[in-house]
Amino acid sequence: MAHNVALVLGGGGAAGNAWEIGVIAGLAEAGVDLTQAADLVVGTSAGATAAAQVRSGIPAAALLASVLSPPIQAAGQNPVRPPSLPMAIVFERMRAIGAAATSAADLQRAMGAFGLESDSTIGSGAAQRRATVAARLPSPQWPDRPMIVVALDAQTGEVAAFDRDSGVELADAVTASCALPGLVPTVSINGSRYIDGGVRSNENADLASGYANVVVLAPLGGRSGTPPEGQFEGLRRFPGADLDSQVEALRKQGSHVTVITPDADSRAAMGMNQMDSSTRVPSAHAGFAQGKQEATRVTFG
Repeated sequence: MAHNVALVLGGGGAAGNAWEIGVIAGLAEAGVDLTQAADLVVGTSAGATAAAQVRSGIPAAALLASVLSPPIQAAGQNPVRPPSLPMAIVFERMRAIGAAATSAADLQRAMGAFGLESDSTIGSGAAQRRATVAARLPSPQWPDRPMIVVALDAQTGEVAAFDRDSGVELADAVTASCALPGLVPTVSINGSRYIDGGVRSNENADLASGYANVVVLAPLGGRSGTPPEGQFEGLRRFPGADLDSQVEALRKQGSHVTVITPDADSRAAMGMNQMDSSTRVPSAHAGFAQGKQEATRVTFG
């Protein structure tokens, strides 16, 4: 294969982002530095923010330290949470959309329509949401090394794989990738509106096709029973959109795929509401410990 290593960073809220940075720092501590080794990074939702962090040129240990540090807040600043629909209503609507959908494309279009409909209630928070996401990025510029940020066109349901050649600002791409319908506004880019790439797939690992080695960090992977609150609760997955199907397809193409999902300690640290910012520090600590243990599994042919 022409390319060697792809790193895929899945969605998973605040906890998932912190866990991914922790795992990457733990792997680096053990001698597997994916901030250097990855020829491509694919990020979806919270993983899009993690992708920008990994591609920033900041050492893995420093990325972890930034997660563990209290957020910097300007004097007198009083953050206000952007408006959103009640979470229970959002998840009820998601389950109804999934139950009615006849295909993955149908589900994606219906979720986009839900996002556009919700804008009448929560659209006023779009600018604030973008500013919040932009503040989390180490740099406003796209990295020189290849990175893909995944979102969905809200009107067509089609996937958008943004990169530095897309003519889209990094902050807009990441904000779109994190725009969960009903909870945050759709994102307007060049006349189109976009929603969270995790509506298609939490990981979108199939976008790493063609790479000899693929490492997938999947904060929501390996879950059984009731999905965690706060991220795509109960959203139906059609064949090809689930992680197992995507990994199987990559392996059939000849890729060596390593999937890392939260272990028991990491799941406990991440809790049931992965959008809760209080989960970030424990999730990062647990991810770091897990990353050191997983290093022997991450090998490149």
